[in-house]
Amino acid sequence: MYSVDPDNTLALINIQYSAGNLFFTRFAPMQSVLSIKGLTKQFGRIRAVDNLNLEIQPGTVFGLLGPNGSGKTTTLGMITSVIHPTSGEFLWFGKKPEDEDRKKVGAIIEAPLFVPYLTGIQNLKNVADIKGVDHSVIDDMLAFAGLEGRGVDKFKTYSLGMKQRLAIAAAMISSPEVLILDEPTNGLDPQGIADIRELIRRVAAQGTTIILASHLLDEVQRVCSHVAILRKGKTVFSGMVDELTGKRIVEVAAADMNTLKDVLGKFHNVADIKMEDGHWVFSTTQSLDAAALNKHLAGEGIYVTHLVQRSLSLEQGFLEKLNEA
Repeated sequence: MYSVDPDNTLALINIQYSAGNLFFTRFAPMQSVLSIKGLTKQFGRIRAVDNLNLEIQPGTVFGLLGPNGSGKTTTLGMITSVIHPTSGEFLWFGKKPEDEDRKKVGAIIEAPLFVPYLTGIQNLKNVADIKGVDHSVIDDMLAFAGLEGRGVDKFKTYSLGMKQRLAIAAAMISSPEVLILDEPTNGLDPQGIADIRELIRRVAAQGTTIILASHLLDEVQRVCSHVAILRKGKTVFSGMVDELTGKRIVEVAAADMNTLKDVLGKFHNVADIKMEDGHWVFSTTQSLDAAALNKHLAGEGIYVTHLVQRSLSLEQGFLEKLNEA
């Protein structure tokens, strides 16, 4: 069987069993789907993107995060050749983009654009003609996007969520290797957000690499494997989502809070103790053994009245990285 290397440094690992023993062979390094090197965009006095460097590997769902004005949409505009960079370069599939490479990339930048008075089917036929795709795939694309039975309705009658799903169907109509989405859930109600989230998961399950810009951190945490955080056009973090959410946060309280803090400071893997809402809150890189902590504190004559452990959310990790920058 085959497995993707967890560090994304190798293409595949071939795992075999023979005579009760495990053997594996590592293949050549994985070629990045997208490599961004020193990418910069200047609009007059404003530097929207500043010397950006990123590597995106095949099969990942890569989230671009950042506050408004951080350069997310400008970056997507440059890598789709809608915006011309001031300097730097980007490589698709290891080389400068050519027409054949661009056909491997489907993109929805900002609002989906369709002809309002045409039906969903007619709009998809137009897209298929532009991309040189046979019309026979349209019914499958409508079904994939959850729009069965609505293809005969005019686009102007669609809800915002349906319009977004039709846009994803259009972007996927040529079976691209990469799908680029800019704020795909912007303006949607909770049901619409859930529908788009599920559609993104289905696209990713096909092995399509997804590059997703969003400000909804909870949604990014649900669907993305990797993220980059941008601030004022610069990268302040790039890596796996788990690197931002792997830290554990513990809340603890006792009758004698001063002594509790002193004792906590001597317990292993405890860092950054601070007071929040009447509790001492600290972080640890490992799951805390609550029984061991209770035993340690009891041995010091301290009996806790509150003990809660939780994982760091993507929002908390995101804000930490912004504050560090």
